[in-house]
Amino acid sequence: MLPLLQLVPTRLLNSSCSLEKTLQCGCSFHGIPTPSVQWWMGGVPVGVDGMDGSLQVTSTMLGPWANSTISLTEEPEMGMRLLCEGKNQNGTHALSILLMSRKSSLTSQAFMKGLIQGAIYAGIVIALLFLCLLPLIVKHIRKKQAKKTAAIKAKKSSKVRASQELKTSLKPEEPGKPIVTTFSESILEKQDKRAS
Repeated sequence: MLPLLQLVPTRLLNSSCSLEKTLQCGCSFHGIPTPSVQWWMGGVPVGVDGMDGSLQVTSTMLGPWANSTISLTEEPEMGMRLLCEGKNQNGTHALSILLMSRKSSLTSQAFMKGLIQGAIYAGIVIALLFLCLLPLIVKHIRKKQAKKTAAIKAKKSSKVRASQELKTSLKPEEPGKPIVTTFSESILEKQDKRAS
């Protein structure tokens, strides 16, 4: 009597992708009976053990193991899905890989778009804020200038008053009799001179 083989559903045990000159992805499945491996690119099955333009698929089976590798020689379209599917009569297991172009990935495009929009919006906000604050700035500057002008006028008027007081104090009390005084003389000396 022959021993019965235990049936094992297909399981993905290992997967990898590397990018050098070409993109290479590999999947390893285990199952009893040995699983078959199928690659799908953008929902379309890719031929096994052959070259299809920019794709090359290589598959090997050894006992309960099935290994398959796909190589892409050209850069994939942005957002393209690659699917590695292993199956036997007891089950199916698959791995989905989202391919991104190095030159123009969705992430970097979205980031750059967001960065540019953010810079534009920030510029608009700053311009609007400046326009809102402009009347307050102008009012503040005018107020400062008015205070400065008032201080200068007050200084000038006090000098004018002082010079007018000085002129009136230098006028002679009797017409025709001039009194000459120097700034170094005191008020008492002036009174002494008038009394004599």
